[in-house]
Amino acid sequence: MSRVAVVTPLIETRIRGEPVFVKAESLQRTGSFKLRGAWWRLSSIPDAQRGAGVVAFSSGNHAQGVAWAAQRLGMPATIVMPHDAPAAKVAGTRASGAEIVFYDRATESREAIAARLAEARGAVLVPSFDDPWIVEGQGTAGLEIIDQYRAATGRAVERIAVCCGGGGLSSGIALGAPDTAIVVVEPEGWDDMGESLRLGAIVPVGPSPPATSCDALQTLRVADLTFGILHGRGATGVAVSEAEIADAMRFAFETLKLVVEPGGAVALAAALAAKLPLAGTVLVVSGGNVDPATFRAMTA
Repeated sequence: MSRVAVVTPLIETRIRGEPVFVKAESLQRTGSFKLRGAWWRLSSIPDAQRGAGVVAFSSGNHAQGVAWAAQRLGMPATIVMPHDAPAAKVAGTRASGAEIVFYDRATESREAIAARLAEARGAVLVPSFDDPWIVEGQGTAGLEIIDQYRAATGRAVERIAVCCGGGGLSSGIALGAPDTAIVVVEPEGWDDMGESLRLGAIVPVGPSPPATSCDALQTLRVADLTFGILHGRGATGVAVSEAEIADAMRFAFETLKLVVEPGGAVALAAALAAKLPLAGTVLVVSGGNVDPATFRAMTA
């Protein structure tokens, strides 16, 4: 993994006068942590099966990670993406040579479309979070956080706050940092992982959820795999508003000099909104794939 994924920096900053650290996964190859799991999964596919390629479904960050990994492993890749996916993510996926099949979020199932394509082509289906290899690959970010935080402070990290859609990154970090408290952060109305953790059973997103700028976090139901890991670790969840997300994107740009997409800014948003303790905390910021018009509108 080390020869592929970038060891992203751990940046120290201050919020309300208190020190806090930001893990800048927005600086990862393809602009998000998704490359970690994608490479780990695709590189595990036996040579004899690689010719038929892979099929994945994603609004964009997993799409780019899979496309990038597939291109470098010499495998064809087909990605099922929503019609309203950010143009920057569509362009990034195409730039790595993947075929894109669009679908309608409101009327079609991306999982069903991807499954049909994979079966018809004999390809390997690569889910965005419901896969042990994906979760394990994402967990390398947690291993880095542990080492970087101790090197910077001489202490063990107490808490890691992580953006959460389906829970692949947060559950991977929970495995990679087993002695650290995990807080998942989601947009309001899409905080199904947080609600599931509170109730002790998976609860899907309710009917007619609110509009959100966090295209990467619009998962309607988390997986048994990711929920099971996080619930077993005693993880907790918080939700943030659109205004709080915009504040975090502005802070990341002005203070940290990072361009962060809405879904990648939610952990920082929770810290800025005083929804998290700051002492001993690392905030994961990922990813950095945002259309310029959206970024300007949210950070104005």
